[in-house]
Amino acid sequence: MSVGPKITRFKQNVLSKYNIYNSIFMTLPFDAITKTGVLLPLFHETCKKGFANGDDPTTIVDTFFKKYQGRRSKSSQINLLFKFIQYIERQVVLFDAAEDAAFPIVNNMEGIGSIRNLKESAVSENRLEELRNYLEEFKVRIVLTAHPTQFYPGSVLGIITDLTKAIKDTNLDEINNLLGQLGKTPFFKHEKPTPYDEAVSLVWYLENVFYESFGEIYDYIQQNIYDDNQNHNEIINIGFWPGGDRDGNPFVKPDTTLKVAKKLKQTILGKYYKDVKSLRRRLTFRGVEHRVIALESKLYECSITGNTEGIIELDELINELTDIKNIVINEHQSLYMPEIRTLLNKIHLFKFNFASLDIRQDSRIHHGVFTTVIDALIKQGNSSFPNNYHELSEDEQIKILSKATDYVDINSFEDEMVFNTLKTIQAIKEIQKSNGELGANRYIISNNQTALNVMQLFAMLKMVAFKDELTVDIGPLFETITDLENAPDVMEQLYTNPAYRAHLEKRGNRQTIMLGFSDGTKDGGYLMANWGIYKAKELLTEMSRKYGITAIFFDGRGGPPARGGGKTHQFYSSLGPKIEDKEVQLTIQGQTISSNFGTLDSSQYNLEQLISSGISNRIAKEKNQMSESDRAVMNDLAETSYQAYKDFKSHAMFIPYLERMSTLKYYAKTNIGSRPSKRGTSDKLIFSDLRAIPFVGSWSQLKQNVPGFFGVGTALKKYEDNGEFDKVEQLYNNSKFFKTLLENSMMSLTKSFFDLTKYMSKDKEFGEFWNIIYNEYITTKTLLLKLTGYKELMENEPSGKASIEVRESIVLPLLTIQQYALKKIQELEKADVRDEEQIKIYEKIVTRSLFGNINASRNSA
Repeated sequence: MSVGPKITRFKQNVLSKYNIYNSIFMTLPFDAITKTGVLLPLFHETCKKGFANGDDPTTIVDTFFKKYQGRRSKSSQINLLFKFIQYIERQVVLFDAAEDAAFPIVNNMEGIGSIRNLKESAVSENRLEELRNYLEEFKVRIVLTAHPTQFYPGSVLGIITDLTKAIKDTNLDEINNLLGQLGKTPFFKHEKPTPYDEAVSLVWYLENVFYESFGEIYDYIQQNIYDDNQNHNEIINIGFWPGGDRDGNPFVKPDTTLKVAKKLKQTILGKYYKDVKSLRRRLTFRGVEHRVIALESKLYECSITGNTEGIIELDELINELTDIKNIVINEHQSLYMPEIRTLLNKIHLFKFNFASLDIRQDSRIHHGVFTTVIDALIKQGNSSFPNNYHELSEDEQIKILSKATDYVDINSFEDEMVFNTLKTIQAIKEIQKSNGELGANRYIISNNQTALNVMQLFAMLKMVAFKDELTVDIGPLFETITDLENAPDVMEQLYTNPAYRAHLEKRGNRQTIMLGFSDGTKDGGYLMANWGIYKAKELLTEMSRKYGITAIFFDGRGGPPARGGGKTHQFYSSLGPKIEDKEVQLTIQGQTISSNFGTLDSSQYNLEQLISSGISNRIAKEKNQMSESDRAVMNDLAETSYQAYKDFKSHAMFIPYLERMSTLKYYAKTNIGSRPSKRGTSDKLIFSDLRAIPFVGSWSQLKQNVPGFFGVGTALKKYEDNGEFDKVEQLYNNSKFFKTLLENSMMSLTKSFFDLTKYMSKDKEFGEFWNIIYNEYITTKTLLLKLTGYKELMENEPSGKASIEVRESIVLPLLTIQQYALKKIQELEKADVRDEEQIKIYEKIVTRSLFGNINASRNSA
């Protein structure tokens, strides 16, 4: 069977099906939404024509009502706008389902980047043994975070799953029913989810997707690459932040952490129970059946309570299944061996913890807590801390912390933050006892600036719960450009500290170092953040190797290019020989979880791509090394773009524009996440307090996507103006890393639509500022097309471009309504008499449309 180009497959299997099912959806008779399905296409057409004519959103909405709904009252018009929002939200779900259903047809599951392709290449090049050796030490860890960039209610997630299956099977009756259900199921959460709710939302993916896809990948590697039925290195594992990530989320308490850990254990035991129950129906042989029944009974009991103590331990479960496997091989002709082997592989991957809970907290919080603890210890007397501890230099404090042996009684502290921080350390110990060490064995320090930040936590962990042996890895997180530059010195200070060094030796001489793309971009702009992290990784690798330490880089990435997302596979295959690559670790959040890992097909495809990218980087290491002349150009481009971004950020209108012209302040009202939208408690908007998600998301809602391109055009233009554009062309042709960066930036530009906010260019207050952004957009777009030789953006990825275009088209009316409402709010706030009721109505429109847009643009924030 001949397979057409990817774009053809996309049009036939996604676009055509979406158009057919959408036309059915538009005619369904939902109560109170009659005529909406008929009017929405007319409104969509009005938006398209209006923007093409240069009209602003207010004119477009007014034109629509005048032309098609002249008799409607003002309140009836508002109601219709709300109905449009409801419809569009559901159109997005329908498109998601159509895209997910066609995933294995549109994407070649066995093509480049798949494990099968990796194996075949190794065999043809006579490098199979080399591949086996790589896989023995290489790991991919995806870490699911609860960052609020998209959370459909559980009921909607269920509909998406069922709808995807119905579209796959072309089951028209079922599609019709599910579209009807979709129309009547609420999308909007009236209450914020708790951190535990967020954890449960993500456990759904563990249970329904990762349990199967991890198993399938591992089975394939075991059978086809090793071909020995033995358990090797796990290769893939999963981290988990909901319930453990305290950074700026005051609602995460130690009890939440314990509750989530219990939920994870209960869930994995439930999966094992179901698999053993299935085996029981198959393994009805002498010498085996009674053992499987006994195992089933024990696992059932454990899955109900979440407790395994005294019932069955992990080793016992593995040994029992191994015995059963051996009896089946020796006495029963290996019947149902693949099923037994697959279950053993899953137990090897997930153990009793399912996922590893990371704990995360800000260094400034630790400092405050630690100060209180030291003061209390000094006050009690007999402390290893001298009375003048706070006056000592950083080096002297670190020396004392290295040897601290005091015992801290956490119940003696009344301050809630102090008690909770210390109680969390106890919780880690408790989880390790119940779920195994992998249940919770890593503590990330956000905003890490010094070695003292690490040593304070090091001492706290030992003084509270880990006096005998510290079975926790400490991971400093470097985010700002300055912190990235200082990171190698910080790590050297730690590597040369005898106590910390001894701890690392016990942990296999491996050091986790986390690098933040989101806050890096917010701080330094797109090119500088990515280049700053690249250089930091090189220097940190060099520093770590100098002391015999393997650096494990953990990348804090968001979904879109502006937050380190985009083409992550290409990124990991382009790092070169100077960056440690034993593991690929990255955060997966918001829409990226559902869009890249939401189905068995997409999960398997993207996991395999990550494994392949890490391994192909090793194989092609030398090819990826930048020449000195290319490095000089890359460095200069990054510095030039950084300066442009810094000037832009320090513009007097920067904060007022975000505050008054964007949806920034509405992020806190969407009820999609449990945490506040900013870190500080000040009423005034302070840039450093801003979280990366609402910051990047607000630009995305404006369809300006500033963090994904600002400064790139200015940097390229400098070379064009100096007649040295050939140097950039050389860098682009030589460096896969630079090429990937620019392709990701093109994705940000593709998702921009300046006609939406063109009306702001005439605004007395913000016109000049809007024009700065627009001019940088035009410069970047023009010079990227010149550099790549493309006639249009993303020309090399027609199916990806087509997917973006469909999504942008679906949400065009939603964005128009949002801008219309924002403009109305501005007018009402300037009025002599404030009409609070009207303001509230329009604010509700902004919030509802914001929620719809967040869910719509997979990877928007």
